[in-house]
Amino acid sequence: MTSPKDFRLAAELHEYLVAHGTPPDEILRELSEVTREKVGNLSIMQVAPEQGAFMALLTAAIGARKVIEVGTFTGYSALCIARGLPEDGLLLCCDVSEEWTALGRPFWERAGVANRIDLRIAPALETLRALPPDADWDMAFIDADKGGYLDYYEEILTRLRPNGLILVDNVLWMGAVVDPDKNDEQTQAIRKFNDHVAADPRVDRVMLPISDGLTIARKR
Repeated sequence: MTSPKDFRLAAELHEYLVAHGTPPDEILRELSEVTREKVGNLSIMQVAPEQGAFMALLTAAIGARKVIEVGTFTGYSALCIARGLPEDGLLLCCDVSEEWTALGRPFWERAGVANRIDLRIAPALETLRALPPDADWDMAFIDADKGGYLDYYEEILTRLRPNGLILVDNVLWMGAVVDPDKNDEQTQAIRKFNDHVAADPRVDRVMLPISDGLTIARKR
């Protein structure tokens, strides 16, 4: 089992939490292991198992058919979201790394969801801005470079249907968002993004202490 990404959560409590939700199956566990083997400490960028279970559940619960993911890494979150989609659903994944996303492809195939995933290897803003302006996307998940969060959010929000959801990862940034001694570029970018969403009259929002912090914004 992976260690908790929630910086407040003891390992024993994290294991209990995961075991009493929908735990990762063999495919997800193997993907986690391969990620740790291939990328080492960078595997911390993979979403936590309880967050993956939550996103799969939420995708299915709102009846999402079209979802955007910005930042796919090795494909764990994409696999979880794709499992929540119907057979003819679409997950558009935006990433810039052929190497990292290639690790996930065999697991998407094994899980039987590869046909639902359209992976675009290109800067995410280029992919998003090339999409039609129609507001017909049901959900999005943002988990990429923190300096780009605001731009990704704005491009997606205009294309999101009313009552559609945007999920945003790492919004607590291991507690640095409230630490006055932390003023590096990424921390400042997260604070700026959080303040922007908190003041955005176009959405209702909640920030949840799932893993490293997960904001959910609902388009009004």
